[in-house]
Amino acid sequence: MIPPLLIALGLASFQAEPAPAEIVSVRRVWDEANHNAFTDLIRFRDRWFLAFREGQGHVSPDGALRVLTSKDGETWASAARITSADGDLRDPKLSITPDGRLMLAGASALHPPSKVKHQSFVWLSEDGEDWSEPHPVGDPNFWVWRPAWHEGTGYAVGYSTVEPHSTRLYAGKDGRAETLVPTLFDQGFANEAALAWLPDETALCLLRRDGSPNTNQLGKSKPPYTEWTWKDLGVHLGGPAMLRLPDGRIVAGGRLHAPKAHMGLCWLDPDAGSLAEFLPLPSGGDCSYPGLVLHDGLLWVSYYSSHEGKTSIYLARVKLPEKAAGR
Repeated sequence: MIPPLLIALGLASFQAEPAPAEIVSVRRVWDEANHNAFTDLIRFRDRWFLAFREGQGHVSPDGALRVLTSKDGETWASAARITSADGDLRDPKLSITPDGRLMLAGASALHPPSKVKHQSFVWLSEDGEDWSEPHPVGDPNFWVWRPAWHEGTGYAVGYSTVEPHSTRLYAGKDGRAETLVPTLFDQGFANEAALAWLPDETALCLLRRDGSPNTNQLGKSKPPYTEWTWKDLGVHLGGPAMLRLPDGRIVAGGRLHAPKAHMGLCWLDPDAGSLAEFLPLPSGGDCSYPGLVLHDGLLWVSYYSSHEGKTSIYLARVKLPEKAAGR
C-alpha cells in the first residue's frame, strides 16, 4: 500500500530503488589439485556440470580438464578427467549443442618440439561422463574461447597467441568452426571474449585486452555478423563471462583490479557502453574465470580464487535485485 504521506505530497508514483544484490551462499567445492582454476558452469539434463583446469601451477605442463557433476549443487563428484600427453589443457568452456549433446571446448599449450604453440579442441558427450576424442577447431595458434550458440549456429572468438596479435570470429555447427571474420579486432593484445545476443538479433562481444591499452571493448553486430562496431569500456575485466537475463539486463563477470584483484559481477549496458560492478565475491590474488547460470531465481556463479591460501574452485549463489522501473 502507498503510504498516505506520499499521496498527500503527490508522490504516489515514487518507487524506491531496488535492494542491492545479495550473496546467498558461497562454498568451496574442489581443491584436490595443487592449482585449480579457469571454471565454467552449466545445467544439462537436470544436473549441474562444472569444468575447470587442474595442474601444478597457473601455467604448468600437466594441465588436465576436470568435470564435476551434482544433482543439487551441494554434493559434487568427478564425472570425468581429460588429459593429453601432447600438451597442457586449459580454459574449459561448456555449452549444449543444438542436437542436445554437452560440448567441452578448451585449448592445449603444446609441448616442444611441436612447431605449433596452441591448438583448440572440442569434446562431445551424451551424458557428461563419457567424452569423445578431441576434435581440433579453429586455426593453429588461435585460442578459441567460450563458444556460444545462437539459432543453431555456434560462434566463438579466437585470439592469436603469436605475433601479430589479432582476433577472429568463427562460426559453425556440430563442433566445427569456419572463419566468419578473419580480423575481428586487432588493436592491442585483444584476447578472451564472451558473446551474447539481444532480442533484435544484435550480437554483443565483451572482449578483453591486455598490455597498453588494457581496457575491454564492447562489440556490436547485426546479422550476418561480418561487420562490427566497437566501444572502449574503460575497464579491464579478465576471464570475461556474460549472461543476458530474461528481463533484458546483462550480467558480466570476471577479474577486476580495484581496489585489488578480485572476482566481481557487473552490469553491462550495451546502449550506454558501460560496465559497472555491483557485487564483489569473496576472492583475491589468483582468481576469476567464472561460469554464470540463472536457475530457480538465483544467479549461480562458479569461479576460482586463492584468497584462502590454496587456489580452489568456488560456487556462489546470488540473489539479484529487481529491475528498476523504466530501466
